[in-house]
Amino acid sequence: MVTILLVEDEDSLRSYLKNELQFENYTIITASDGEEAVQQFTDHRNEIDLILLDWMLPKIDGLGVMRRVLKLKQVPIMMMTARDYIGDKVAGLDNGAEDYITKPFEIEELLARIRVIIRREANTEKATPEQYQVGKLVLDIKAKALYFGAEIIKLTPREYDLLVVLLKNENQVMTRDELLDLVWGINFEGDPNIVDVYIRYLRQKIKYDDSLIQTVRGIGYILKSDENKNEE
Repeated sequence: MVTILLVEDEDSLRSYLKNELQFENYTIITASDGEEAVQQFTDHRNEIDLILLDWMLPKIDGLGVMRRVLKLKQVPIMMMTARDYIGDKVAGLDNGAEDYITKPFEIEELLARIRVIIRREANTEKATPEQYQVGKLVLDIKAKALYFGAEIIKLTPREYDLLVVLLKNENQVMTRDELLDLVWGINFEGDPNIVDVYIRYLRQKIKYDDSLIQTVRGIGYILKSDENKNEE
């Protein structure tokens, strides 16, 4: 079953598209503004296979939503917008969109484009298993399991989510605010020091290499591969 995150601020259009997509047997999660879209993706990122994303959204615009979600997971995104300037299309595609459809559009065209993306993603998944490896550590995305050689390292769901973000951004400094938004959600109102707590948990569990996740003083953290640990 394919799950689609539908992000559209116009109530009538969102309702219409949801009904049409559900009729095609897609599971639909909806959001009516940019903040809700990021939160829904954060909460359901392991379920979502495709995002239909309006460009002009309240709170965070479509490009802002796209930049945030792609930091967490590579997921196909189709932009939907009434703006048909070629510069907007280029901007959307350059920032990671898979496709672009201009309103008004026929539902048959939208469904056909969705089928193309889903087929392409299915072929890509067959060719490249979803896993990350750093040294002897292997994170299997499909199994949601972390291995050190043949040994399984048990992670809580939050530890797993945090490690995925760090691995997806390997050798890049991630600020505490970025980690909070991507792992705990933009509406998280707890203690920001929770990031430091969970980094400590991860380091304790990945005891085979306590220098894998490094602190960047005053900024945040970076996960460094072996070949990049001695660069600084």
